[in-house]
Amino acid sequence: MAQSRPAAAPWWRSAVIYQVYVRSFADGDGDGTGDLAGVRARLPYLAELGVDALWFTPWYVSPLKDGGYDVADYRAIDPAFGTLAEAEKLIAEAGELGIRTIVDIVPNHVSDQHPWFRAAREAGPGSPERELFHFRPGHGPDGSLPPNDWPSEFVGSTDPVWTRLPDGEWYLHLFTPEQPDLNWAHPAVRQEHEDILRFWFERGVAGVRIDSAALLAKDPELPDLASAPDPHPYVDRDDLHDIYRSWRAVADEYDGVFVGEVWLPDPERFARYLRPDELHTAFNFSFLSCPWDAERLRTSIDTTLAEHAPVGAPATWVLCNHDVTRTVTRYGRADTGFDFATKEFGTPTDLALGTRRARAAALLSLALPGSVYLYQGEELGLPEADIPLDRIEDPMHARSGGTDPGRDGCRVPLPWAAGEPYAGFGAQAEPWLPQPEGWAAYAADRQAADPGSMLTLYRRATALRPEFGDGPLTWLPSPDGVLAFTRTSGTLCVVNLSDTPADLPAHRELLLSSGPLDPEGRLPQDTAVWLRA
Repeated sequence: MAQSRPAAAPWWRSAVIYQVYVRSFADGDGDGTGDLAGVRARLPYLAELGVDALWFTPWYVSPLKDGGYDVADYRAIDPAFGTLAEAEKLIAEAGELGIRTIVDIVPNHVSDQHPWFRAAREAGPGSPERELFHFRPGHGPDGSLPPNDWPSEFVGSTDPVWTRLPDGEWYLHLFTPEQPDLNWAHPAVRQEHEDILRFWFERGVAGVRIDSAALLAKDPELPDLASAPDPHPYVDRDDLHDIYRSWRAVADEYDGVFVGEVWLPDPERFARYLRPDELHTAFNFSFLSCPWDAERLRTSIDTTLAEHAPVGAPATWVLCNHDVTRTVTRYGRADTGFDFATKEFGTPTDLALGTRRARAAALLSLALPGSVYLYQGEELGLPEADIPLDRIEDPMHARSGGTDPGRDGCRVPLPWAAGEPYAGFGAQAEPWLPQPEGWAAYAADRQAADPGSMLTLYRRATALRPEFGDGPLTWLPSPDGVLAFTRTSGTLCVVNLSDTPADLPAHRELLLSSGPLDPEGRLPQDTAVWLRA
């Protein structure tokens, strides 16, 4: 009798997903801003890199007061990036190369230039238009005090989350005043977002990343945080799960996938978002922010896998994104973890050390069970760039009173060709953010020809990643400071974070190494290898 084969696991459970920050990826028309034409021209590069999907940060019409996360129209591409027709063509062309597309949705808020908010501002107090947002009278005898004491979601900012209009009413914005929060208790808000999901699924996208996924629902009383009982008045409220169940029903019509940006310290609360009828995956921020320390990394890995196990969801692994200090720089500092509250100018960095550790971390993350998110430029080993003060655009900098360097340092336009103007990003106009001196040394064309480059390492790693199979992780006995594990296929990953060389476990073949072994064949400090047992 013929035996049936087990069904293949869904692609998203083990995918390598590349994050594209369009404005800084590649400039196709030479105006200094990255665009969809630039992405389309680089699709062969992305295919050779071996990624399974592209996640695009918001490419919609936006005033760009917060890097595109202030959306004015979800059904149109910002003219700086291209057109809707070009986005459809990009989705199709990527698909022909076996690369799926994931788009970003920002459901907590819209731009203050969104038609809904413009109508609400004009309609005045008590109007139906204002019910789509959170408008309230102020406190105090003349209403001149904000309606409550909620803090800004921008760490370090002391600015209020309420802005008063000339008619006396205040509106809520957990982020910038240009990003008014939507009222998710209103049925029109829910219906609009389900329609947006369908709009993009019908254009061929494979999935949706959900920004600030735990913030949408608010306590209708909007109580002061200082006096509010549990649950929290706007973080991780139970009503969110009904929203995401309705979204999941839409996604299932198209075989679509969700990944949520969910920052929660409680593992049980976090796992609720990953139940079979809600989100498919969520970002793993404990691994991203974890210091380069063997014990803490192992704890982060174990905790992550344990969080996901009860609901059967795959873990996600990421070292960096468009909000976070680049890996090479972070790992070259005395404090190798990441915390928004500790970012400051002038932090000493050993880039050679950071690069060595980042290479090892790449092999570690790509060997773990689950999906991996790779932020553009990480495969080139780009460091965090110092942006001149007069060129910083990120509102985090201004809203911190100038103490926070902001996030622009990880958003500098990519270097593609060492010998071309602006390192090949675009040949005519200066990029929207300045590239540091020496940026051409990281150019993709130069690295593609170098067998020892970061780009070559990533290409080889993504090609070999299937060697690990799709089974669970099993830790192996190892000395202090060394992480060693295998998967069901018998392929091993060993990472040495100790200060002395480590002997390799028994193996038949060295598949890949982040750096050379020592003369005795041992694994040096801050080096990782993949072995076939």
